Amino acid sequence: MVDALTRNPKFHPRKGPVVLVIMDGVGYGQYPDGDGFLQAYTPELKNLLKTCPSTSLKAHGIAVGMPSDEDMGNSEVGHNAIGCGRVFAQGAKLVEEAIANKSVFSGATWKKVIANCLAKNSSLHFLGLFSDGNVHSNIAHLKAMILQAKAEGIKKIRVHALLDGRDVPETSALLYIDPFEQFLADLNKDGVDFRLASGGGRMVITMDRYGADWNMVKKGWAVHVHGQGDYYKTAHEAVEAIRRKTGSIDQDLQPFVISDDGKNPVGKMADGDSVIFFNFRGDRSIEITAAFEEDKFDKFDRGVRPQVLYAGMMEYDGDLHVPKNFLVKPPAIDRTVGEYLCASGVKQLAISETQKFGHVTYFFNGNRSGKFNEQLEDYVEIKSDNVPFEQRPWMKCAEITDQVCAAIEDGKYSFIRMNFPNGDMVGHTGVFQAVLVSLGALDICIKRIRESVAKAGGVMVISADHGNCDDMLEHDKKGNVKFDQDGVPSRKTSHSLNPVPCIVYDPESKGEYTGLNEGLGISSLAATCIELLGFQPPRGYDSGVLKFN
Repeated sequence: MVDALTRNPKFHPRKGPVVLVIMDGVGYGQYPDGDGFLQAYTPELKNLLKTCPSTSLKAHGIAVGMPSDEDMGNSEVGHNAIGCGRVFAQGAKLVEEAIANKSVFSGATWKKVIANCLAKNSSLHFLGLFSDGNVHSNIAHLKAMILQAKAEGIKKIRVHALLDGRDVPETSALLYIDPFEQFLADLNKDGVDFRLASGGGRMVITMDRYGADWNMVKKGWAVHVHGQGDYYKTAHEAVEAIRRKTGSIDQDLQPFVISDDGKNPVGKMADGDSVIFFNFRGDRSIEITAAFEEDKFDKFDRGVRPQVLYAGMMEYDGDLHVPKNFLVKPPAIDRTVGEYLCASGVKQLAISETQKFGHVTYFFNGNRSGKFNEQLEDYVEIKSDNVPFEQRPWMKCAEITDQVCAAIEDGKYSFIRMNFPNGDMVGHTGVFQAVLVSLGALDICIKRIRESVAKAGGVMVISADHGNCDDMLEHDKKGNVKFDQDGVPSRKTSHSLNPVPCIVYDPESKGEYTGLNEGLGISSLAATCIELLGFQPPRGYDSGVLKFN
């Protein structure tokens, strides 16, 4: 529990609401080539940037709790920072430290996983995102765990690889698969049996979130657990064959199963096995965890469910305590904006579509499920379309805007937080034309919200959680666009390391502040919104962006 906020003597709140608009994946690009935000037709946003106080905010690396400034930000750590007003060490950093100091291997869960395999002479399975993107996972963590398992006497390991092409270059799978196969081959010289067993693109199998498409999890379950799918002798062969057949980038590759004889999978899970899901980020880990752990499960037919000891890299939901076993404790994020505003009697609305609904609720609230106060909080989820994002680049921004404008005009909310997923979800496709369309649609919606805010006498704060659509082409160290072997510019589908905009639209301004501070991170948005609501930020919050007189 937190105390109510104290009033801010420097600022009297406006009569209308404070509306926080998070343009997911929209940053300030470093290069004009491939900068969707720069090149899109967005007259409303460009006019707001010219006429309103604005600044840029850091949204990656240390500014959001990642290990270094070489690490991109993401929607989860971004909404954590925005929602709690401070920077906590996040999953990537916590896991990296736990492996470096070997504390993860002295923990109860690791010991239980290893002991289970040794006692039953069973297999240890690793399942997770197979890259070094450091957003959901890191292949370095996987290698460290395999080495430790071997040192502790594990003889049989099977790895189930979810191919990335989203947080790393779009067709980089073999750059991870080939060295990893050699890594395993070197270990196997000592008489152990370590193999890659199955795989597929992360947007096709296993890594669904928010219940958007449980069929993804069903496909992954069939491949990883039962070894059901198209057989290939090696993962290298599988990737090349599927690419030739479909032309898909890594995140969209169809699933495959490794089989030596074309009849029997090498990595089917069995009773007594141990399974580690080595993703540390929660949103795309919860559904596959439910498939492994829940006895009463109705999302799809699991067939014969093997009795395995399942563990996650981290606890993915601290309220529901999912999974039951995990290797590294997540950050303990407390004293969030939502909790303080509830303690202060402020009526709030959180809204997005399915793809980012959990971000403006669960992650914004410090990885907390549920509401702080049923009477003071309303959460609205607009169901996302279950189609490739490049085919509907406008996504649900119009429907979100309909409800936000109605809520502003209704007058019952003092604080509205919302997320437009377009810049991120469409940015990940690598389809530049779709990005331009998505941002054009977003701009129309920003204008509608701005008009409603002006009519109600409120304030609109526009920002983002990280960059993405602002960096759609690969560049070399000199800033030149990279080209593939066919002379086509190399698309970039991952997040960027770019700062994000922060615009304060305050048509009722009475000169209480002279502009916005520079050099801050997105964690400063929390204090900013609290100040605009007429309160003083809590102790320990990062300073807001407003330069008060």
